[in-house]
This record gives sequence, C-alpha cells and structure tokens, in this order.
Amino acid sequence: MKILVVADDGLKQELLAQGLQNDIDIDWTTTIPSSTSVDCCIDLLFNYTSERVEALQKIQLNIVIINAVTTTLESLPENFIRINGWPGFLQRNIIEATAANELIKKEAEKIFTSFNRSTEWVPDKAGFITATIISMIINEAYFAFGEQVSSKEDIDTAMKLGTNYPFGPFEWSKKIGLRKVHELLTTLTQKNIRYQPATLLTKEALTQ
Repeated sequence: MKILVVADDGLKQELLAQGLQNDIDIDWTTTIPSSTSVDCCIDLLFNYTSERVEALQKIQLNIVIINAVTTTLESLPENFIRINGWPGFLQRNIIEATAANELIKKEAEKIFTSFNRSTEWVPDKAGFITATIISMIINEAYFAFGEQVSSKEDIDTAMKLGTNYPFGPFEWSKKIGLRKVHELLTTLTQKNIRYQPATLLTKEALTQ
C-alpha cells in the first residue's frame, strides 16, 4: 500500500510514534501535489478551504483522511474521513475517527493498523471527544488564572500531580495551539453556551 502523507516534522514524528509495519510505502510532503499515484492520502495539515478540498479531490482516491478537529463531514466529500490529529493526540495508540461512508471504514482501519493503531469510531461532531474535553479543561484553567486563583505554572503542576495528565492545561494549549482551542470552543458555543471561551483565553488566542 502506498500512502501520501501531508505533514510537518512534528506531526510526522507523532504519526510514527507507534512504529510502522512493512506493508506500507509512504510519500512524505508538506503540500498537495497536482498528481500522484497512491492508494490513500492522509492530510495532517488540512485547513478547510474550497481550494484545499478541491486539491485533495483531484488526486481521485477512494479514501482521504484529514486532520479536521473542528470541521465536520457535513460539508466534505463522502470519501473523506476525519481524525483527531491535534499535536499531542496523534501519538496515541488509538486513532479517534469519524466517517460518513460506512463502506470505507474497513479500508481506513487497515491503514491505521499499518501505523500500529487501533481505531475508535465516534460521532461526526466538532471536537470529537478528547479534544473537546481537553479544550474545556484549558478553558477552565484560563477562568481560574483570570480570577488570580494561581499562576499558570502552578495550575499545570497541580493538574499533572492531581490527575496524572501528561501535560498541564497551559502546556496543552501551547502544544495544540491556542488559536485551535479557541476556534473549537467558539464553534461549540454556537450549540451550547457552556463552551464560551474565557475572556483571557480569547485575548491571548487572538494576539498570537
């Protein structure tokens, strides 16, 4: 199987964190080529624009896997599969994914298995499950920091010691990118006001 993977160095290392099986050949790139002969494309640098979607469609593949945490499949072609590929999440041994086309799920699972990952199929909702939870934790940390409960460093330390998290909420926000967190929270707020971003989080996100 030959796969085109669009990724930067950081996401490449995370995707390879669980190793790689011998039945897969990868073409690594940072841009979408005008033409290529591959079985699948994994776009870890996906950004939702009509130009990006058209470029991926031009490759004419049965399956396109995109790192799209906030954008849902409602406005995407049927052969697209969303995964949670935020920095820090992609290196896990489980791929959090969603697909509208049931027929391509088995094919996708074979691809994920080549990267020594199991697949957790979840509903097609903005944020998936884990990205939503972590974003809410980050948001609560910003509320606490804004109320001068403690410093960012102490809040990070307390969360790591108290919950055994690999990163504190502010460390997570830096690793993921605060703009991505803000974008997700803003999208989720359209359906439920409880996701309203903290004022300080919004201020920092928009100045980055």
